[in-house]
Amino acid sequence: MKRDYYEILGVEKNASPEELKKAYRKKAMEFHPDRNPGNKEAEDQFKEAAEAYDVLSSPDKRARYDQFGHVGMSGAADSSGGFGIDLDTIFERFGDLFGGHFGGGFGGFSGGFSGSRRQQRQHVRKGTNLRITVKLTLEEIASNTEKKLKIKKQIVCPQCIGLGTNNKADIITCSKCNGKGRIVHQQRSMFGIMQHEVVCDQCHGEGTIIKNPCSNCQGSGTVLGEEIVAISIPAGVQDGMQLSMREKGNAPPRGGINGDLIVAIEEIPHEVFEREANNLYLNYYISFPQAALGGNVEIPTLDGKARIKLTAGTQGGQVLRLQGKGLPEINTHRKGDLIINVNVWTPKNLSKEEKEIVEKFLKSENFTPKPGKNEKSFFNRVRQFFS
Repeated sequence: MKRDYYEILGVEKNASPEELKKAYRKKAMEFHPDRNPGNKEAEDQFKEAAEAYDVLSSPDKRARYDQFGHVGMSGAADSSGGFGIDLDTIFERFGDLFGGHFGGGFGGFSGGFSGSRRQQRQHVRKGTNLRITVKLTLEEIASNTEKKLKIKKQIVCPQCIGLGTNNKADIITCSKCNGKGRIVHQQRSMFGIMQHEVVCDQCHGEGTIIKNPCSNCQGSGTVLGEEIVAISIPAGVQDGMQLSMREKGNAPPRGGINGDLIVAIEEIPHEVFEREANNLYLNYYISFPQAALGGNVEIPTLDGKARIKLTAGTQGGQVLRLQGKGLPEINTHRKGDLIINVNVWTPKNLSKEEKEIVEKFLKSENFTPKPGKNEKSFFNRVRQFFS
């Protein structure tokens, strides 16, 4: 199981952005690979701290994490172990937080371990993320579910195997940027010589140029295709929640790693039950004789039926609760309840014989409404279950 992100950084759940940044900087300095060469445990802690900061420093991600935990961030596949961020991404995304500490202090971006990784990162491509919506019934949400979906996306070109050409010799180094993909421009100003980097306009940042592009993909290395993806969805997900499947998105042009597949959950409205958080609500109708006489009745549940006993003289609007018959809470063993609102059904079309029978009741004092002072209002009856 993954550790709590707040615990990893050693901060409280109400930590400010500055407190988060300070805590992450301290952890990253302690476990940086340049300070711990060959230490796999330190490298894992370095990645773990970066992943925690990546989530908690983003207001949207932090809100999802606070509500749903690890599953709300990256799906069931990521909730049991491993780290969702690699060293390349860490140095690229968070290097500026450390100023000179990561530069030259112990390897740094100018040389050594980190510098070599920076050169490698310039040539790593990542495909775009792909977003899909998965519709689920309450029955499916009540238990772990696996969906196998055929997804249209950019895949590696089968003809050139993603190279963009059928002959490797046709991939040549860009003469304008010498394979760097970027060009440094210098300009004199009142402050001296200023320089800035721009993307090479000849190779468009690729660093290479293809002389004879593949006829199937026109040199991009990818084509539109289909893939069957098995999506594991944990029990208790809610409408609007997003899960992420790493590297199941679009393939990048001419090699690299795939983007991610973002799975948005859409809950299908149920014919019988209404949902609020992990509780289910049911409007259940009984006949007047059942209300007056009481007896056993069968209540529908998500996994079948439950038998309950109505007391004689059950009033319309009475609220009953079946504990543990709601939906599971994500990442825990707890379950919500089934809240039953009992309604007494009044027939609309009576036969002549039925009317005569009912008219006799009108003269009976026992059938005259006599609500007592201790009768709870509807709101109080509902509120008692949540106090």
